[in-house]
Amino acid sequence: MPDRFKDIKEFRKDFIGVNFFYNECKDRFKLKKATSKKISEEKIIKEKDLHRPGLALAGYVDLFTHSRVQIFGNTEIKYLKQLTKKDRLVTLKRFFSFDIPCLIVTSNNKVPVELLTIADEKNVPVFVTSFQTTRFVNFISDFLDDQFSSQIAIHGSFVDVYGVGLLFCGKSGIGKSEITLDLVERGHRLVADDIVVVSKKAESVLMGAGTSLVKHFMEIRGLGIIDIKQIFGIRAIRYQKRVEVIVELEDWDSKKDYDRTGLDSRMVNLLGVDIEKINLPIFPGKNVTVIAEVIALNYLCKHYGYNAAKVFGKRLDDRIKSNKKYPEFSKNSYNEFGRNTEYFEHDFE
Repeated sequence: MPDRFKDIKEFRKDFIGVNFFYNECKDRFKLKKATSKKISEEKIIKEKDLHRPGLALAGYVDLFTHSRVQIFGNTEIKYLKQLTKKDRLVTLKRFFSFDIPCLIVTSNNKVPVELLTIADEKNVPVFVTSFQTTRFVNFISDFLDDQFSSQIAIHGSFVDVYGVGLLFCGKSGIGKSEITLDLVERGHRLVADDIVVVSKKAESVLMGAGTSLVKHFMEIRGLGIIDIKQIFGIRAIRYQKRVEVIVELEDWDSKKDYDRTGLDSRMVNLLGVDIEKINLPIFPGKNVTVIAEVIALNYLCKHYGYNAAKVFGKRLDDRIKSNKKYPEFSKNSYNEFGRNTEYFEHDFE
């Protein structure tokens, strides 16, 4: 595995601010702030998991994961409402005695006045959403999983080619950006150039995106900085894409043995996920752009169950095992394996 992958350092957020969380999610997930106090910059979320504190409200707090975002659904709100005012105050004071990042009430439930009063006293933001609990938990879990996902930064160019995420890597100046530009001109979509931030989603999915600084700008040596979105339009970009194939560009070396069958797929491990890797030798005059398109199409064929290398290998094995001879050709004939068809039937084109 090349040093560029071996030495890449993984990074992950230690926390996100509750204020950032609210600003990012208020429109997406219909969050409304119910407490009156301004959200403190010191309020942070350190975990991606959520918690429904039914047992904590009932009095069992030995295993209360209070550092997580707390969710009050129909069950929690109905439980509070059936308590007497005195018991409700005792329950809420015990609950808010812990350092809670924030509380979210789902299904547009009416929040008890006592809850809002104590939450303001303890400086705990309370939000309300119209989403039902199960659906809301799925949305927020995905958002927090993305925020706390493991990430790496790779020097390369990332393009969506026929729906396949091709990540071009190689030494500086080898032509990654030029190949990417050619692909965009042919109708494919740029995801990122120069720095590609790769995040792990779920157990076997890697998503690549650009940086907030570079976005869809590109540097072409001899030309300078260009803006792909402005030149080619919105159809030429996308903000993120799944990383599916890594194409390692390298100078042609006549002494090196290159893969000529494709039977042995090479893999590279990024963030614990195996990604197919192709070493592509280049030299002046070689049409790398078309080859890149074929790499994407070949990946799709394999993804849908057809592997040309394996099919051809099986045909070759079957021919060897059958020991078939062609008497119409001599042993010295260049075509002793036989023509593709025995009779062309007046086809003189």
